[in-house]
This record gives sequence, structure tokens and C-alpha cells, in this order.
Amino acid sequence: MSVDPAPNTGGGIRARIRDRIAAHPVAAFLILAIPPAWLAQCLAIVLLQDVTPGLLVELLVLLGAAVLVTAAAEGRAGVRRLFSGVVRWRVGAGWYAMALLALPLLTLLTAVVTGTLREPASGWAATAGVYLLKAVVVGALLGNVWEELAWAGVVQRRLMDRKGVLAGSVLTAVPFALIHLPQAFAERGFTATPWTDVALSWGVLFGFAFLARYLLGMVFVGTGGSILILGLLHGSMNASQGMDTVDWWQFIPAVAVLTAAVAGYFAVRSRSAVRKEFLSR
Repeated sequence: MSVDPAPNTGGGIRARIRDRIAAHPVAAFLILAIPPAWLAQCLAIVLLQDVTPGLLVELLVLLGAAVLVTAAAEGRAGVRRLFSGVVRWRVGAGWYAMALLALPLLTLLTAVVTGTLREPASGWAATAGVYLLKAVVVGALLGNVWEELAWAGVVQRRLMDRKGVLAGSVLTAVPFALIHLPQAFAERGFTATPWTDVALSWGVLFGFAFLARYLLGMVFVGTGGSILILGLLHGSMNASQGMDTVDWWQFIPAVAVLTAAVAGYFAVRSRSAVRKEFLSR
């Protein structure tokens, strides 16, 4: 009497999981990324009283989820396209100037208008150097490029393709804000942080996320998908609020003004293109 070997179902299960991810890449990414990121941040706050290690784990989780989802949905060619945005540097000098200089200048201008600009203790040259270090090296190259590889390259690109730039950016802003919720407890911990402060922090977070993702979405389209420029711009956002000459909140009006300026630029360019097409008929 012979006994047939048990069928190997491992490949079938993997194929079904891969097919599910390919069918719903955005949902799959959020399921893979947000719960582990929350867990890492919460453990870092509770055990280490410092959220930074949790944010480093979050970055690795985002990168891993981005690669896994893209590989399942688009194969190796898709993964290569995803990473090609990181080295897409031929976008015009104006985009680099906007990404690195617009927000610090607008943040300083906000401080001037509100009468709160402070003279830097170490001088303006040192302040500029620290800003560039935080924006380019610590921010963009070590963190924000890889963060945007995930959010813009996997989530926002797909949502903008389906819903348009504005709606796709707003939809991306929701999970982008959600993954950062534990940071409201980073300074004083879960038991010592008043819920009024938490509510205010979360309100600012969601409001800023809508603005920032719309700005990043427009720049993503305008640069032909340059993750490098998005990383620099994201790094500039973080570094601008940390300048020792301004109050932290003053970078938010700066982001709002830059978002309006970029939206205006695209509106004018779109009208010019329509007019040119009409006159050429």
C-alpha cells in the first residue's frame, strides 16, 4: 500500500498572499507599515524615554514594506523604477533652490513679520551650516529620502494616479499623520501628557499633513517623480522648524505660503499650455 505525499501548499499560500498584495498595494502597505511603526515608537517611549530609536525602526519598516509591496505588485522592474527616483537628479536648478532655500527663508520672514526673530548666538553662518547639515545629511540622505520612497513612491503615486494630485495627496495625508500619532507622547510619556495637549498636537499634525503632502505631491509630479527632491524638501521642513532663530511653529505658515506658490505656478503653467494649444489650432 502506497501513501501519496502531502501536497506542498507553501507556494500556493505565498502566491495568494502576493496576489492579494498586488490587488490592493496601498492597503497592504498600510497594514504592513503602521502597526509595527506604532509598536516601535511606543516601546521606545516607554522603555527608553526617547522616541528616536522607534523612528529609526519605523524607517526600516517603511522601506521594507515599500519594497515588498512593489515587488508583489510590479515585480523586479517595479522595484528598480521605485529606487530610480532616488537618483533622479536632473530636474533643473530651480527645484533644488525651492527644496533647500524656500522654507528657511519663508520661516525667517514669518519670524520677522511677527517680531520674534532672534539673533543666533553662534552667528548666521553657523546657523546656515547647521540648517544644511540637518536638511541634507541628517534629514534627506539618512532619513527623508527613504521615507518618501515609501510614502510618495508607493502610496501617494498610486492615489494621485487614481484620484488626481489634490485628492490623492489628501488621502495620503491621513495614514501619513496616523503613523506619527505616538510622537505626541514623546516628550513627557503616556501617563504625564495631558489629553488636551495630545488633542492639540494631533490637530496640528493632521492639518500640517494635508498641507505638506499636497506640496510634496505637486513637486513629485513637477519633477517627474524625483524622490531625491522630495527628500530634500522634507528634510528642509524638519530643519526649518529647528532653527535657533525662530519659534518652531513658524515653519507651518512658511509651508502654507510655499504650497500656495507652487499651486499657483502649476495653475499658470497649465493655463499657458491650454492657451498655446488653442493658438496652434
